[in-house]
Amino acid sequence: MDFDLEMTDELLATTRAVRKRLDLERPVPREIIAECLELAVQAPTASNRQTWRWVIVDDADLRGQIAELYRAGHADALRDGKAAAAAAGDAQTARVYDGAMWLSDNLHKVPVLALPCLLGRPADNAPPAALSALYGSIFQSVWSFQLALRARGLGSTFTTIHLFQEQKVADLLGIPGDILQVALLPVAYTRGTDFKRAARPPASEITHWNGW
Repeated sequence: MDFDLEMTDELLATTRAVRKRLDLERPVPREIIAECLELAVQAPTASNRQTWRWVIVDDADLRGQIAELYRAGHADALRDGKAAAAAAGDAQTARVYDGAMWLSDNLHKVPVLALPCLLGRPADNAPPAALSALYGSIFQSVWSFQLALRARGLGSTFTTIHLFQEQKVADLLGIPGDILQVALLPVAYTRGTDFKRAARPPASEITHWNGW
């Protein structure tokens, strides 16, 4: 199969963390989420164990309750982070914090919340190899999910703030104790699709060949 490299590279380079440009008014059909999940589970997984699990929330009442838990206890940290970035002259990071604050305030309005999870929890003092295998089994699936969304005109962002309230979210959604929540992805169509490459250092500046 010959891939269209220009289009593939554009997809990879412009799949942004979307917050303020999420369309809070347009419904997201379940069929679209299901399509993207079918692609997500094609991602590699450690030892072929296929331990990923997904919880998708589109019920308005549940989304509202999750949003309340999400907002609990982190608003000050976001404001402090934005102020510190602005004081340091880091405009891009300040915008990220501003977007995070907006998302926190509007999370209950996002049509779909996707929670990627894993079957099994890390043991106390688990070695780095075990943790890498554990999280490596879901992160690749999450990125495939986000790319599939982008290709269909939807956006998302990888958030972990709700994990400060993980047990309360688990209780709300009936998530069993042996299931590890990894993130929360707000999902919606985007207002416009003209996303651009982000400001990043050249790969050559952070790459080491044959040793550090």
